[in-house]
Amino acid sequence: MIYLDNAATSFPKPSEVYGEMDEFFRERAANPGRAGYRLSTEAEKGIETTRKVLAGLFGAREPQRLVFTLNATDAINMAIKGLLNPGDHVITTTLEHNAVTRPLNSLERQGVITVTRVRPSPQGFVDPGDIKGSITPKTRLVALVHASNVLGTVQPIGDVGWLAREKDLLFLVDAAQSAGLWPIDVEGQCIDLLAFTGHKSLLGPPGTGGLYVGGRVELRPWREGGTGVDSQNPVQPEDMPFRLEGGTPNFVGLVGLKAGVEFVSRTGTDKIRRHGQALISQLLHTLGDDKRFTLYGPPPEAEDRSPILSLNIKGMEPQVVGTILDESFGIAVRSGLHCAPGTHKEIGSFPQGTVRISPGFFNTGDDVTQVALALKEIASSMAESSR
Repeated sequence: MIYLDNAATSFPKPSEVYGEMDEFFRERAANPGRAGYRLSTEAEKGIETTRKVLAGLFGAREPQRLVFTLNATDAINMAIKGLLNPGDHVITTTLEHNAVTRPLNSLERQGVITVTRVRPSPQGFVDPGDIKGSITPKTRLVALVHASNVLGTVQPIGDVGWLAREKDLLFLVDAAQSAGLWPIDVEGQCIDLLAFTGHKSLLGPPGTGGLYVGGRVELRPWREGGTGVDSQNPVQPEDMPFRLEGGTPNFVGLVGLKAGVEFVSRTGTDKIRRHGQALISQLLHTLGDDKRFTLYGPPPEAEDRSPILSLNIKGMEPQVVGTILDESFGIAVRSGLHCAPGTHKEIGSFPQGTVRISPGFFNTGDDVTQVALALKEIASSMAESSR
């Protein structure tokens, strides 16, 4: 099997991730921070080490402001529903994942908030000037995807962050597709809320993720319950991260996430990203002149693109292409709308979607060669059957 669906979840993981999770689960998996005995203390120390490693990766000065969640969707809901009040106005884009659009749509339909959705360029890039032009006296939040999970286009979050800070707005970044691939500096880029998942380019296990909550933000708790500290308090403690972390965390997963982040930091985000970009560039150059294909997104030479390529074979449903790649060639890709219908409406691939190819750090040039040959063979078969 050639796995090319790393935008959905990275696979395989570094061996260190499997090893540390197995050892911890077998030998040290006590409930963290809920008791004073040694195993519990060690488990809590493991969680706090993960928090510090991630804070270092994201340039966060205060690790306690990094809250662990189930995934990026959980983090985004925590941010949006814990922040917004009746009458608030939000600026977002048509490129967003459903993790952003659905909570905003829900609040908008309830009459709680109003939303402006900025459209991108034909290649999928957002102009900060369009965001600036959408600001109203009631605007409170700008919510922006860092890297599109359909097109791979990377938005200028630094420019948007500075704009939001200048206008005294809060800035939420969806880093589900960028954390571990692109440099992120929450302080330097004026990011107030950073949502990320652990199982994609941070190379950790599913069920892990987080939300960085900057000092300018106060969120209502998304869940309330046991924290292992301040148990006499009848309501959720005010101190971070306990204000937003209720219940027993996925401590085994967080140990695996630490191993994944350490692998990313040791290898270097630039090296990991450039490897994936080179594979996408190879695929773009191989298929770019073949008129049987529609390729979406920036050209091969674009540097502000994550290793993601959406395409279609003209005259074929993407789900059919994905099934053939799987069953006849042993190649795993993702077909459909990728939980981002707005993006597909922008590029003209709605409602059928696209075939999405997303190589990871452990893929090779030969993997890309094989998928290109398979796609061409499918396109040729299509042409033959239509004669």
